[in-house]
Amino acid sequence: MSADHGGRDRENWSGILSPPLDGVVPGQVGYPEVEARPGLRVEHGGTGFGGVVVRREGNGVVVRSPSGRERLFDPKPGSFRVDGYAVTLVLPAREEAPAPVRTPSGSIATPGETARVARPSRILVEGLHDAELVERIWGDDLRHVGVVVERLDGLDHLPAYVDTFDPERGRRLGVLADHLVAGTKEDRIAARITSRHVLVRGHPYVDVWQAVRPSVIGLDEWPEIPRGRPWKEALCEELGFEEPRALWRTLLGRVRDWGDLETPLVTAVEELIDFVTADDP
Repeated sequence: MSADHGGRDRENWSGILSPPLDGVVPGQVGYPEVEARPGLRVEHGGTGFGGVVVRREGNGVVVRSPSGRERLFDPKPGSFRVDGYAVTLVLPAREEAPAPVRTPSGSIATPGETARVARPSRILVEGLHDAELVERIWGDDLRHVGVVVERLDGLDHLPAYVDTFDPERGRRLGVLADHLVAGTKEDRIAARITSRHVLVRGHPYVDVWQAVRPSVIGLDEWPEIPRGRPWKEALCEELGFEEPRALWRTLLGRVRDWGDLETPLVTAVEELIDFVTADDP
């Protein structure tokens, strides 16, 4: 994925091929230490969230993205990148302050804030379950920046939607696609979208359900479903649920924050939010 697609304003973006959620590369030791001074440009290796260091909060560091969102991170060894290199952020001297309230995405919550007037830009998702999962984790963030999420009800409808929406400067589209893997139907559809005001990002899973970590339902991994069997229905049979709606409600109800999701989905959504909220060049 190109780092400058659609006027990206962050460098060294890793796309969906990002490190583990904590950003630590297994087996690597001896990361250089960099003081987490305000204004330092950093990128969290696990989520791809990038911006500038704002301040210390307790034992964490607050990073503000170009769109103004703030997130609090634990500066584990090697979990951040500076100028493309994994580093360990060293916290400055502690300044006593109340512990901030965080949203499920890890952003700093602003209690009592009303939703911002919706921007012309939009984020599109394929279906209801994608929309519900995005709302659960990023809903507060999206209301803060005034971004509306709409359903496509299938990526097949994307080219027609783009033609109707007519994206332009200040009116961008971010598209979250399931199963965005080279050579797939989804990949071919995405390749037809050439506007620099549209960014298509996705995850490699057949369905957004697979982007939920199986540990939330007490599994080490999702059951292997043979090709040709409907994935959701077969999963219900394997796990003893009568129908998909019941299983999805159980899954969604147990998702607490971004740590319950697989890295590719987290990275894709963060990139799309930044894209639709960035200033056009």
